[in-house]
Amino acid sequence: MKRSNSEKLYETAKNFFPGGVNSPVRAFKAVEGAPLFIKKGQGPYIWDEDDNKFIDFCCSFGPLILGHNHPEVYDNITENLQNGTSFGAPTKLENELAEIILSRNPYIDKIRFVSSGTEAVMSGIRLARGYTGKNKIIKFDGCYHGHVDSLLVKAGSGLATFGESSSAGVPENVAADTIVIPLNDESALEACFDKYKDELACAIIEPIPANNGLLLQEKSFLLKLRELCTDNNVLLFFDEVISGFRVAFSGAAEYYQITPDIVSYGKIIGGGLPVGAYGAKNHIMKSVSPDGPVYQAGTLSGNPVAMSAGIAQLTVCAQKEFYEDQEKRTKGMVEPINAYAKEKGYTFEIFTVGSIFWLAFSDKLAIRRADEIGNDMTPFKNLHKALLERGVYVGPSGYEVGFVSLVHSEEVLENAVEAFCSALDEVFG
Repeated sequence: MKRSNSEKLYETAKNFFPGGVNSPVRAFKAVEGAPLFIKKGQGPYIWDEDDNKFIDFCCSFGPLILGHNHPEVYDNITENLQNGTSFGAPTKLENELAEIILSRNPYIDKIRFVSSGTEAVMSGIRLARGYTGKNKIIKFDGCYHGHVDSLLVKAGSGLATFGESSSAGVPENVAADTIVIPLNDESALEACFDKYKDELACAIIEPIPANNGLLLQEKSFLLKLRELCTDNNVLLFFDEVISGFRVAFSGAAEYYQITPDIVSYGKIIGGGLPVGAYGAKNHIMKSVSPDGPVYQAGTLSGNPVAMSAGIAQLTVCAQKEFYEDQEKRTKGMVEPINAYAKEKGYTFEIFTVGSIFWLAFSDKLAIRRADEIGNDMTPFKNLHKALLERGVYVGPSGYEVGFVSLVHSEEVLENAVEAFCSALDEVFG
């Protein structure tokens, strides 16, 4: 596989950007070689600057649930682009996208559009604190909520501990209001609420943790969290930036039939353009400015071009049996690969939910906590290289999940199965 053009572009980029990239995982530090510079995408495929063609399972890390350059999304963007790119004023398109979302989502009454998932989470945390008048929050080890200062924390020692900063530039006094506990551990959860219940504004969780592997939680754990929040007047915050509109139209809340108090969304609602959102019931959202005292604003919030992309994409996602079909095709790819690995005795399994999947070099039946993931990512690095050579692109980190889109047809997925099985033969040699 030729990489000379990408290598040259990367050398130039290192003069412009820290590490040569504008988001860390793109630097390919966890895998081999220079990052691939992507030239174009169409349907289920991407092409790099050396004209290598790949089946794309990264899907821009999730938002492209309809694939690249979907005609309805493209047409709606280009039609509305002719009217202008940004006004800093309300537009009809904001109403249209909100109506599509809220009319199908029983968990929230109002929504506020922002420009990224990180901004949505940051604003939701501020809302939780402003509404409750309390400062402390719970997060779970293994869940990622964007680069929000109070959530860039790691666990200290013990079951329920104040967080410690995991990034330079985050003061320890900011991290100290975040309590970090393990996933899927009801005893730690109960201990935390027993000790801090009167100080807690919210508990934030990815109900389907998918930023540090795919750490599927038992529903009983999520129900216990809901129960403890309700009993102690603590808001339950579902970060559905990845799972929202991915496993079901109303995300993991719908998938598990669990009602959160605040929800954050991103990725898919932008149709490939930068969008985030947070929402809640009326009695909570009325605290947001200009109705209430919790300030949040953004010049590009509700950007008309991004709204037009989201309208087109979510209209397709709202069609009957869209999510059932997504899950069926994903299983159609994953199950034969897992069967092949098992037959060959390879220590490898793909975990999946909806149209999300994760490549795990493990013999565990389930991995529900971050500390259950093996530290050696060498096998993933080797698999990533082998897949690239066979025309398959997945995210360049063993902790990243993959995604199946509408345009990953059965034929495309059959080709992917063949490539995966051949790549596994190479890795396990």
